[in-house]
Amino acid sequence: MHTDDFDYHLPEELIAQAPLERRDASRLLHVRRDGIAHRSFTELPSLLRPNDLLVVNDSRVIPARLIGKKADTGGRVELLLVRPAANVAAVTSLESAAQGTAWTCLGQASKPIRPGAKLAFDGDLTAEVEASLGGGEYVVRFTSALSTLEAAITKAGQLPLPPYIHRAPSPDDAERYQTIYAKTVGSVAAPTAGLHFTPEVFAALDQRGVRRVFVTLDVGPGTFLPVREGDVSQHKMHAERYSVPPDTVEAIAQTKKAGGRVIAVGTTVTRTLEALALTGAASGDTAIFITPGFQFRVVDALVTNFHLPKSTLVMLVSAFLGRERTLEVYAAAVRERYRFFSYGDSMFIEERS
Repeated sequence: MHTDDFDYHLPEELIAQAPLERRDASRLLHVRRDGIAHRSFTELPSLLRPNDLLVVNDSRVIPARLIGKKADTGGRVELLLVRPAANVAAVTSLESAAQGTAWTCLGQASKPIRPGAKLAFDGDLTAEVEASLGGGEYVVRFTSALSTLEAAITKAGQLPLPPYIHRAPSPDDAERYQTIYAKTVGSVAAPTAGLHFTPEVFAALDQRGVRRVFVTLDVGPGTFLPVREGDVSQHKMHAERYSVPPDTVEAIAQTKKAGGRVIAVGTTVTRTLEALALTGAASGDTAIFITPGFQFRVVDALVTNFHLPKSTLVMLVSAFLGRERTLEVYAAAVRERYRFFSYGDSMFIEERS
């Protein structure tokens, strides 16, 4: 497969730059075997069946973008936290002292950032670069007088809005770029398929008899990185940490046994559940790359947003729906002026191809 096989034309004005006033006011493109229908997200509960299981990602976005300066020269430097450098969950590191765990970060500055460089940020947060990993990645250890790293970056950092949103974060983003059920800190990008849910939608799902369970996957910046290789098979995914609670594993087994559907809210949930099925491990790191030809073992239906051309996410949707069908659906969404990407509209793919 070639990366260009997953390209499509998207007018720039369809890229949503801000959320709608109400989360559930977004449109919902309903994809069925026999065609598509244009709906509102508030109609989603009526499309699900009693005994279906909805699986959501409860990861919470952290203010991972740090803008500061080099201590020796005063030159501007920017870091984006990616993940702990050690084999530890992000939430564990964030809830510990700042200097407890080094982090892998993406860094940029006017001049190269070298190992040993000392960096200073707002809120008395400082850092030392321990290693350069190449490709703009660094291992960085932070220091702060505050009790936890989470407290320190909350004071010093900014919400890392996606690069296709061409504005600075506003106070509203602190709430709207989180799902209403976000709990476990550790992501640097939102699991955006869940941004549309409201208490009212959840209440309607409950009344419908649709169960709801959680997984956690710390979404990394790799979700925005383009596939630069022409040959899709040569692309290497960034690893992301996931965890699936025992009650979620049990609920999936019960749903399958009863003939219900497991409905993933987003590509992060899809990757988590399929990684669980492949490895049998309820927690760990996954770099699973889902492309056409992948054999899905868990996910039966998918709620998702619209994704960037030639991205790993549109490849995942193509694996689920079929590449040609995916491009047809995306072309229809463009014609109907749907809003695209993180703050955009949604799609419900009722069943796998």
